[in-house]
Parts: sequence; structure tokens; C-alpha cells
Amino acid sequence: MKLGRLAAERKVIVCCGAGGVGKTTTSAALGLAAARGGRRALVLTIDPARRLAQALGIPPTGRSPVQVAPEILAAHDIALPDGGELHAWMLDPLVVLEGVVDRFAPTPADAERIRRTRLYQALSEVITGLQEYTAAEALFSFSEEGRYDLIVLDTPPSRNALDFLDAPRRLVRFLEERTLAVFVPEPGANPLLRAAAKIVRTALTKTFSESFADDLATFLGAFGKLFGKMRVHAVGVRKLLRSDDSAFIVITSPEDEALGEALYFRGRIGELGLLAQGFVLNRSYASQQALKHPATVHARSDDPDAEALASALQKLAPLAEIETARIKLDDALLVRLEEEGRREGGDGALALPYLDSAVEDLAALRILSEEILRAV
Repeated sequence: MKLGRLAAERKVIVCCGAGGVGKTTTSAALGLAAARGGRRALVLTIDPARRLAQALGIPPTGRSPVQVAPEILAAHDIALPDGGELHAWMLDPLVVLEGVVDRFAPTPADAERIRRTRLYQALSEVITGLQEYTAAEALFSFSEEGRYDLIVLDTPPSRNALDFLDAPRRLVRFLEERTLAVFVPEPGANPLLRAAAKIVRTALTKTFSESFADDLATFLGAFGKLFGKMRVHAVGVRKLLRSDDSAFIVITSPEDEALGEALYFRGRIGELGLLAQGFVLNRSYASQQALKHPATVHARSDDPDAEALASALQKLAPLAEIETARIKLDDALLVRLEEEGRREGGDGALALPYLDSAVEDLAALRILSEEILRAV
């Protein structure tokens, strides 16, 4: 898979995959590769482990994206060309929701009216349940602003991670059904609808209280004014994700369970009417050339340590056999993923190397970004 070309040309790359396969680090490496190619890249993550913040040296929380300082990059021998920038944000659903209210409410007074209701406050407390919508909203908003040449979205390590792809469509369907009309009928609504609204309000008052019914009417009445613009955004998200500007890649590792999840994600993407561009086989030996086997290494006859060297090489032989077998298995797995990745118009697969140390700093991300840049 030509992952380097995607980093150089696409506007949105969505990274999907199970937990523990290196999805967050691959997302960060993609952003770094784009920045090293002279693009302004934003890595947007909703990973609750906050690993991306640790890797890039940015605060784990914030109300807006943060640029990775040039001096931090320079400390790891990373120099960006003119125009190249790397930004990252740990997506905060509550911040996104507040932004939606402020941006779409007709007036500041309407926005404040929404925030004052108990229902909005309750919604804020369970905001993690709105990750689906807020991820799509943040992605589309940043794309529309035009500040970034590439946005890389790191999805959560969950089978529900791709629900955000369908959230815009479900939001549009909800709005088109005019559900709110039963709770807050517009002036001049037909008598049948007003009668239904009266029954609903009476039931709410008896079940909860008059103040709750009033609060619900206030919340839905004010929130309803946002829906016209939210509908436009929902359609825009769907259009963006289906366009040639976006690409979906599935991250996996050689473990059997991770591979099963990768095939699930590829199928789920297809069910949503989208194309999985291909697979990234992370933490793989397939991208590494087999080293010389110890049995083929011989010391010079005049070397005084020849006997000790021969003994050491003999002891290393079993480890070399294990590594050689692992390389063969990962090579075969990469071939399988290449075939799977080319189905339905995809672009195959790419292997990223297994690194001895934990991928938790820019030095490791630099190595991965170099592998990505070579894949063109």
C-alpha cells in the first residue's frame, strides 16, 4: 500500500483497528510523515489512554490542537521543510459539544439558554456517549476551516469505533423524522399534532414534574434551532468521508485475534458504503531483511578469540532460527493481507517494522515515518 502517497495527497486519513496493535502510534507517524513532506498535519485522537500526548510531548487535554514545537522535533533529528507542521489534539467530546452550541445557535442568548438547562448539564456528564457524533463533527469542522492539509483520525480501540461514520446519517434521519415536533410543536401546527404534544407534556409532568417538563421544552425548543445547520454538517461529513479526499486504513498486528478484528473492520467499512484503502501490518518482521545466520559466520583462523566466537555463535543459532521462522510467517501474512487489501479496489498492505523499544517517543515515530515516506 502506498501509504506515503496517501500522507502526501489525501485530506483525511481514518485509522481503524483493535486495541493494542499500535494504531495511535501509526496515526502519529502518518501525521509526522505528512509534516516531513511539507504539509500541515493534524493528528486527532479519541484514544482514552492518552498515549499520543506522551509520544508527542503535548498536554493530554486542551480546548484546541497544539503544535509540536520545532525544538522538540529538532531534539530528535527531525527537521520539517517550509510549510511542514505537526499538530495534535486529544479530542474532548465536551469541548466539541460546546463548540457546536456556540457555532450553530442563532444568538449567544440561545446558546446560553441551552447550557443553563438541566438536560444539557446531564448531557455533559454522560458526554462520552456522544463520541460518535463529536468525532464526526470535529473532523468535519477542522476540514472546513482549511487550516490543515491532512487530518489523521485515530479511532477508539473498540468494535464500536466506526459508529461515528454512521452517526451523521442517523442524525439526518432523526431530524427528518421531526421527532421534536411532538415535544415542542411549532406555532400554527395542525390540531392533531398539538393534541399529541399536550398528551406527551401531561405524561411527562405526571411522571417527573412540571419543572422537568418546562426544562425539556426549553431545551428542545432552543436546541431545535441548531438542527438546520447540524443537518448541513451531517450531510457534509458523509460527503467528505465518501470523497476521494478521504482514505480508511486498517491497522493490525501479527496476532491472530488482531487479524480477525482487522477483517471485521474492513467489512464494517464496506457495509457503510466506504472503501478500506488497505492494511498496515504493524510490529512486523516482514519489513526487515533476514540477518545473516550465525552458522554462516566464521572467525579468521588467526583470530585469538576464534574459539570463543564460535561458541557464542553456536549459542545464538536457536534464537536465529526463531527469528527466521518469525520472518517467514510475517512475510506470508503480508502476502495474505496484500490479497485481502486489493479486494474491491483497495491498495494492498504495508508492513511497518517491529521496534525493540516501546514506541513512545519521537525517535521511534521518526523511524516509522521514514518507512511510510518510502511507500510511494
